[in-house]
Amino acid sequence: MEIKKLDLSDKLLTINRIVVFNIFIIFLLTPNLNAQKDIQLFPADLLVQPFTANTLKPKMGFEFKADVNELSLNIGSSMDILHYSIDNKSKLSFGADLYTYTLLRSQSDFHFPVDAVDYLFGVNFGYKRDNYGMRFRISHISAHFVDGHYSKEENKWLDGREPQVYSREFIELMPYYRFNDFRAYAGFTYIFSIDPPELGKEQYQLGIEYYANNLISSTLTPYIAYDFRLIKISTFTGNNSLEAGIKYGFAEHRGMSFYLRHYSGYSIHGEYYNVKEDFTSFGFNLDL
Repeated sequence: MEIKKLDLSDKLLTINRIVVFNIFIIFLLTPNLNAQKDIQLFPADLLVQPFTANTLKPKMGFEFKADVNELSLNIGSSMDILHYSIDNKSKLSFGADLYTYTLLRSQSDFHFPVDAVDYLFGVNFGYKRDNYGMRFRISHISAHFVDGHYSKEENKWLDGREPQVYSREFIELMPYYRFNDFRAYAGFTYIFSIDPPELGKEQYQLGIEYYANNLISSTLTPYIAYDFRLIKISTFTGNNSLEAGIKYGFAEHRGMSFYLRHYSGYSIHGEYYNVKEDFTSFGFNLDL
């Protein structure tokens, strides 16, 4: 166990160094960047908007599972640190991701014990030209059980599942194409470091989303989105996420979404990485 702890610390240190180095370079160059008209620091909007039905996207809100005493509290954000205009049609971006995905249960007296929590942080790069673009990111995810997963009365972990080391560091490339109100994407994830080591290192992903702009009004937009992720746990298997809702705000910018989602596949929580789920949920999200 001591060796695993040291390995995990080394991984976290390496990722932290990458993030700090990139941020340091940006701030080191800030005086020069401010003098250039083709570079914008801390823009208000993301160059590449998060993919709607993707399970690994920034969320700020709650999600309640139907027929299951579980809910998710998601707190996280992506922020672009700079945009660089290559020409009148093309832009590059550099940004940072910081998310948490938290699994809770509901109890009487308005208590919500925390069962598990996953942390994601990293950096991302974006490219956009007219109707097509891509996002590239380098990220770390770690997973942990919390006190809500422990029974004080029985003095044991719930369901016989004890905490285990789970972490992964990965790179992800996600190109997309937009046509009218549709956006389609397909991408590849390579996990270059993972614990437990028997998990697959390659993931394949594709999805599509449709925002019915101006169907109701300019600020109230119905949408539907689907995401498919092919992962390997012993054998290759598919995770499916289908989401439909309505967004108040701006379809490609900030706003608030109310949605219904159906998910089937392995749990997104690392401590439950080998548990299959099939549920419908409803929730809301602040798209920042």
